[in-house]
Amino acid sequence: MAEPITAGTPADEARRKTTLYLTLVVAWILLDQATKVLVQSKLRLYSPVPVLGDFFRLTYIYNPGAAFGLHLGGWSRIAFSILPVLASVALYRMYQQSAWSDRLRMIAIPLVTGGAIGNLIDRIRSSRGVVDFLDFGLAGHRWPVFNVADIGVTVGALLLAVSLWREEQKLEAEGDVAAT
Repeated sequence: MAEPITAGTPADEARRKTTLYLTLVVAWILLDQATKVLVQSKLRLYSPVPVLGDFFRLTYIYNPGAAFGLHLGGWSRIAFSILPVLASVALYRMYQQSAWSDRLRMIAIPLVTGGAIGNLIDRIRSSRGVVDFLDFGLAGHRWPVFNVADIGVTVGALLLAVSLWREEQKLEAEGDVAAT
């Protein structure tokens, strides 16, 4: 008779978590960098290419600021080079302390980290800034141009917020049960 599948030892769980983390971080960085290389080799700088009319265009630009074109002055390049490193370290510590069963967090943190590192690579490689190219607009209003790394940071942050909110709700519910 087959033995039941168990969670395994804490070392097994740590190994699975580390493998998942590294796989997702590296995959997101590779996807981000591959799309940027493709854009740089196929598109002309600052020349929009309509994909779905004016709603979705590919527009190759350099962004010297942060996600979605946020620029906070001359010091922002330094800040947005240091911040991803510090955030990645803090997020990895959170990841290590998180339960394997919290699947949202197991995906969210590597997405944020991979996105942050993907944009950091651009900042290190070019004084012009980060390569952005995903350009959306509706009714004459354009969203700031962004890239795959920005998607990782944004989606990962949203998933992490949901995970933390769920954890808070669970703790409150357990506190309510214990109080009765």
